[in-house]
Parts: sequence; C-alpha cells; structure tokens
Amino acid sequence: MEGKKVIGWAARDSSGHLSPFSFTLRNTGPEDVLLKVLFCGMDHTDLHQMRSEIHPPTYPLVPGHEVVGEVVELGSEVKKFQVGDIVGVGCLVGSCGKCLYCESNLENYCNERIFTNNGIDKDGTYTRGGFSSAMVVHQKFVVKIPEKLTPEQAAPLLCAGVTAYSPLKQFRDSNKVLRAGILGLGGVGHVGILIAKAMGHHVTVISSSDKKRVEALEHLGADAFLVSTDGAEMERAANSLDYILDTVPAFHTLQSYLSLLKVDGKLIIVGVATKPLQFDSVDLIIGKKTITGSFIGNMEETQEILDFWADRGLSSMIEVVKMDYANKAFERMERNDVRYRFVLDVAGSNLE
Repeated sequence: MEGKKVIGWAARDSSGHLSPFSFTLRNTGPEDVLLKVLFCGMDHTDLHQMRSEIHPPTYPLVPGHEVVGEVVELGSEVKKFQVGDIVGVGCLVGSCGKCLYCESNLENYCNERIFTNNGIDKDGTYTRGGFSSAMVVHQKFVVKIPEKLTPEQAAPLLCAGVTAYSPLKQFRDSNKVLRAGILGLGGVGHVGILIAKAMGHHVTVISSSDKKRVEALEHLGADAFLVSTDGAEMERAANSLDYILDTVPAFHTLQSYLSLLKVDGKLIIVGVATKPLQFDSVDLIIGKKTITGSFIGNMEETQEILDFWADRGLSSMIEVVKMDYANKAFERMERNDVRYRFVLDVAGSNLE
C-alpha cells in the first residue's frame, strides 16, 4: 500500500515555532495500521525537543506522542484491530524485536527503539508524530482504547499516564497503605495522584508554592499538601514517605526530597531535566534510600493504564484546543498555565 500525503504542523528550527508542513507517510506494510489522527496530547518533552534542548532534533520536526486515532486501513497480516477501531500510539513506534529487552516485554529500553517523532524508522525515513492528520504504525506499538474512555481523555494516558503507572505498578498490590509523595503537579503529576489514590495509597503532593493546594486536595483528592520551600513544613514531614514520584521537568536539587523518605524509601525520577540534578550521598547511604528512574512504560503497561483508568472511572483534567492554538498552548505550558494537559483536537482543526 503506497504512502499517503498528509498535513502536519512542524517546528523548523530551535525557536520551536510550529507551522503547517506537508509530507508523505511511509508505505503501509503487512503488519502496519494506518490511522486517522483524532486527538493528540501536548507534552513538555515536545517543547524540549522542538527547541533542541534534548535529543538533538532533525527539522522539520512534527511533534506529538500521545496519539489517539481511528483505524482506516490495515496491513494484510494485522489481526488484532479492525477498521473503525479507536486506537492509541504512545512514545514508541518500533524496536529491534529480538534483544533481551524486547523478548522480556521491556521494548521501551531496547537500544534500537524508534521514537514516534524525531526517530528514524526501519525504512530509513524520519518518524513524524501526532500533530498530523494520519500515521502509519506497526501493530505491536498500537493499543486499543477502551469504549468507556473518550478519545480526548485517553490521549494523556499514552505518555503521561503510563510514565506514572509503570513505576507505581510495583506498589499496586501492597498489603499496607503506602505513603506516597507526588513531586510536581503538572501533566504527569496529576495523573500520578489519581493512580496512587486508586491504588489505595495515602498521597502527599509536594509543590514549591501554595498555589495548587486547593486543586490538589479538593479536585484531585490528595490527602496532604507540602510546600517544599517552607522549611518548617518539610522538617515536620521528614522520614514520612515510602516513595516519591518526581515529575518535575526542570532542574531542581534532590537533597530536601530525600529527607522526606523513610529508611529504604525510593525517589523515582520520571521528569526530564535539561541539567544534571544534585544530591548528597550521605543521606542516601544512612537512610538506605534509592534514587531510580523509569522511562515511559512497555506496550503491555500502556494497555494496562488505559484499562485501569476505564475500570476505575478516572478522569484527567484536560484543556482541548485546536491546532492553530498550539504555539500559544506551548507558551502557556511553559508558564505552567494549564490544568493539567493540553489535548489537540487534530481532526477538528484546519491544518493547512
């Protein structure tokens, strides 16, 4: 099946400014799914990439890795989907398929993983993301959107959702009430709160100011709110948390947050900072504490978070915008002026 001409919005230089861009999709192979893009979430990583702050980009760069679409065409060997299905595509569209990680359902750690945008596909073409009218993706990297979820609600789960769910999954069946900390109340942080609460954890939101206290406690259902710049508050909370999910996508020192952990506690970093983070090894050693990271999630976990979300009747806080508002939305995202995730209505936008 020959490649299809599509319209997307692309950044052409490190200013990150988006404008219409026409390109051709790669040919649809026997195990590929061609989907019409309906909605696409907007992630802070998109902004970092567009501005060449991480993963040196190849311009023009079409961002978007929280993609929900409708299947419009199937390769001859695709059995798990049908035309008309509503499906999702997250951060990856390929991997080697044969290494230890791929064979262990850890394809997100494969050294030859192929990113949904700013990657090089197996045919040598550049991958373009969900800020476009259509995509071609190998069936392994496509997931089914549960009927209970609206497409716009599902979009943030394909990166932000699975990024929080994958490291929290280890605590899912704890036989005691764990005391959780969620550091940063943005796109990943707000779904992290909802996931941890749905798992039965006692959740403390940690933020640098008091501005989001009411939202955290009343709108998202957190149990406590901690202002990290308040020394007295932080001292009272010392040694109180079993784990902290660190979602902050900017430079911050880790030392004060390590002090919040109990002995054997974990600080799990999922936010991508553009500068090295700092900590004092003494507190780590004396408290037998762990600093660890987690990178998105595998395809099995991506389907799991969608099903978990639907089964628990959870609802993320999103603001749906059209493509011609994308540049403004990124400006607002940089100022933390969004509660808590922008989602592009791609199908409802004039892309030209």
